[in-house]
Amino acid sequence: MLTSEELGVVFFTLRIAALATLVILPPGLLAALFLARWRGPGKGLIETVLSLPLVLPPTAVGIFLLELLSRNAPLGGFLADRGIEIVFTWRAVLVATAVMSFPLLVRSARTAFEEVDVRLVGLARTLGCSPAAAFFRVTLPLSWRGVLAGTVLAFSRALGEFGATVMLAGNIPGKTRTLALAIFHDNQIGRDDRAMALAGVTVALAFTALWATEWFTRSRARRAAA
Repeated sequence: MLTSEELGVVFFTLRIAALATLVILPPGLLAALFLARWRGPGKGLIETVLSLPLVLPPTAVGIFLLELLSRNAPLGGFLADRGIEIVFTWRAVLVATAVMSFPLLVRSARTAFEEVDVRLVGLARTLGCSPAAAFFRVTLPLSWRGVLAGTVLAFSRALGEFGATVMLAGNIPGKTRTLALAIFHDNQIGRDDRAMALAGVTVALAFTALWATEWFTRSRARRAAA
């Protein structure tokens, strides 16, 4: 059984992962649509920059974020002057998980958007749809499986994020400690049984999210074929 403190860590991690996924969803879909449709110069560079968190060590991403958002940095100082503290707060956990999850959403959604026939979008435009209406009425319904898969992957990645989080938010009990940080902490102090229990919870949460997505997708496909 999990202790009340461990349950608090679980619920905090779930809230942060869900919020991070919601935060990255609009810009992630916009970036994915841009990459799927843009044929001009600079596409490869933009795609590479957006994918960097996938290949860089998470701790490297964390130190970059720390330098960007610390009080001594222009952006961090600007936010601090307006009462918005980032570093070593729950907001830092949100930023770290969002940044590390963002590329997974973009790559999956971009692939799904690329599979949509642009002639259908053009037809919707000729019938009077605005670009936004064509997206919500044509592109998104035809690519929902890829978008859903990317969203779930981003959520699952947010559940297990460690390196960038510990650099930007620290490992503060009751304030910034997530499941990944709690597992690391328990292992470091020799509480391997508690670390394994929390690791099991993490596996169960990620498995449930992925399985529910697969079940939902299969159910929709069966209903569409019926």
